[in-house]
Amino acid sequence: MTQELYREEPYRAEAEAGIAGVGARGIVLDRTNFYPRGGGQAGDAGSIVRADGAVIAIADTVKGETPGEIVHVPAPGQEAALASLALGDKVSLRLDWERRHRHMRFHTATHLLCAIIPHQTNGCSITAQYARLDFDMIEPLDREHLERELARLVAEAHPVTQRWITDAELDANPGLVRSMSVQPPRGSGRVRLLEIDGVDLQPCGGTHVANTREIGALRISKIEKKSARSRRVVIEFVE
Repeated sequence: MTQELYREEPYRAEAEAGIAGVGARGIVLDRTNFYPRGGGQAGDAGSIVRADGAVIAIADTVKGETPGEIVHVPAPGQEAALASLALGDKVSLRLDWERRHRHMRFHTATHLLCAIIPHQTNGCSITAQYARLDFDMIEPLDREHLERELARLVAEAHPVTQRWITDAELDANPGLVRSMSVQPPRGSGRVRLLEIDGVDLQPCGGTHVANTREIGALRISKIEKKSARSRRVVIEFVE
């Protein structure tokens, strides 16, 4: 299994690791600060630097076929650099920090939306350019109201923390799960909760900022009726 440094250290932009495997899909390391695509959040990009200084550009990060394995997907045209990697080689990891930080800000913002719109979600996408949530609801949504409430929650500077509960505790509190499309991972015996103090509490495995003020100014770029029971909200940064 790949040690998931990003779970406890989402602000860690660099790390050291060892090569655990190289295959057709990409590079597997014994530990990583790169978040693998999942839960609606895009995978991280960046670079892997060999001991001799050669740089391998990483275009995406995904989950491997083996449970607990994380695969770093290289950008095209780096076959020679990949061929020279050997098991156990020590390498340095460097995140595309600007991309990761935008993911963190957007992902935290989607939790604010969940607090403002009291309905289950049935779709999610978090990228560096935008974030969207699909809500299971029939009522119309007011853009000005959403933007005003988002701005208020950002400005109130709510702390963002994480904690863990057991599978049994989650089963006893099914209302914590807000997503209909992505269920919390089970099997390890515990589930990670993301808490925005006084605002939101739900299972989530993504990366987030430490305080809502760090999200910055947001705007609603689109509100769309996707079906009779689905309303899509897309948010962007005001830049």
